[in-house]
Amino acid sequence: MVTSGAVAEAPLAKLASLPGVSTASGVAIAAEQARAAGRMLPVPPGLKDLFPGGGLRRGSTVVVRGSTSLLLALLAEATAGGSWAAAVGMPDLGLAAAAEIGVELSRLALVPRPGAEFASVSAALLDGMDLVAVAPGAAAPSVARRLSARARHRGAVLLSAGPWPGAELELRCGAGEWTGLDGGAGRLRERRIEIRAEGRGAAARSKRVVLSLPGGVKVARESLPATEPAWTTEEVG
Repeated sequence: MVTSGAVAEAPLAKLASLPGVSTASGVAIAAEQARAAGRMLPVPPGLKDLFPGGGLRRGSTVVVRGSTSLLLALLAEATAGGSWAAAVGMPDLGLAAAAEIGVELSRLALVPRPGAEFASVSAALLDGMDLVAVAPGAAAPSVARRLSARARHRGAVLLSAGPWPGAELELRCGAGEWTGLDGGAGRLRERRIEIRAEGRGAAARSKRVVLSLPGGVKVARESLPATEPAWTTEEVG
């Protein structure tokens, strides 16, 4: 499913035979052909200030903690821009929720239960996809480091839904606050959430934003009543 025919250690035929990879096999060749030449993948406008360079740097490893919606929002912005993505070891990932947030499902490969093949499946996907989101529990520290090295070598972005050794950037989400219910009636519309970014190197300075999820992950300045302070992107020293 992944990468080009030039990847000797994980050719398409071998990868397609691995458990749980059938949903991804149809997009591998197109993903390799469509891989962008630029070194940055786009992120939602409200999140740009959290990322050095204003986007997801190819070859980097990024941790997203506390919000599946945020992880999906990163996948949505990238796939909407023509990139290809995959999710590994996330059997509870909801496609309906992904589509609502804006993920282009035709550009998303799913390997929900890779089992013992987690490392080989993830490595092969990093060869051919622009972004690969993984559940961290299946990776021992040594495996995690090898996968991050694979991402650097192949120019892919590795997104982890939990702690990951050596990640360049970590996004932490607070508990958030839902809106939409009035006196116990109504429908949940969006979740206001604070996202804090911390990292190494160019991302060493802590920053935070307050955003609305879902709904495309946009800064909700225009949606607030005039009596409330506008939400802004702010740096935290």
